[in-house]
Amino acid sequence: MIMRLVQVKIKPELLPELCQLYEEKVIPLLGGMQGCLYASLIQSVDHADECMSLTLWDTREHADEYERSGMFKQLLTEAQPYLAESSEWKIQLSKDLTIEYEPVIEEPVVNAYQVTAAKHAQEIPKGRPLFVRIVSPQIREGQMEEFKKIFNEEILPELRTVKGCRYTYLTESIKEKDQIISVTIWDTREDAEAYQHSGVFNRLMEKVKHTFWKMQLERETGGQVMTSDEVTVEGYRIVTGKSFT
Repeated sequence: MIMRLVQVKIKPELLPELCQLYEEKVIPLLGGMQGCLYASLIQSVDHADECMSLTLWDTREHADEYERSGMFKQLLTEAQPYLAESSEWKIQLSKDLTIEYEPVIEEPVVNAYQVTAAKHAQEIPKGRPLFVRIVSPQIREGQMEEFKKIFNEEILPELRTVKGCRYTYLTESIKEKDQIISVTIWDTREDAEAYQHSGVFNRLMEKVKHTFWKMQLERETGGQVMTSDEVTVEGYRIVTGKSFT
């Protein structure tokens, strides 16, 4: 299984229009693509201008075929009016040789991940404000297999028992070596935050803490060195989505 994440900067005030485009154009087109299992538009809870399209594919070949078909570029073009402009400007000469400045649209960030472990619920509940939680640890060189073993044998079984945790995916980047993310989908944001603050998340992280890359931070005074485990946790609300299975 392949997870494809397309990250874009949007104009937050135009989110309803982008959501409508996703429901009326993106979902029907993806639903007609061979191998597409699921599609959703998700918005960061901390940064209203950050959105991602999250899709699941049964094979890498089907995900690549979607990319090659030109449909992705077509959908991105239709979404342009709702995307934020970057801080860069394109400078060009007009026909009368005067200088023109045009804002440049923020380019989407596209990442594909191989799903190496997964836990599924029976079905995606309808009419609920599902919540997505993405955990991005930085794994030390040579520790990836150790991390995956512990995740599969100890962390994944425990996540199956946590209230509200409906889906869990452990994924490895197809392009970047040793880049891995854990994606969980929850019934509600409250369930995800209860898990975060219950102590269970920290206890599970302790199981794999020895596999994390550590960043050395030197204090300005005294020359003392601190270390911090590199783990990024982000939350997203599912704005709209549909399962095709």
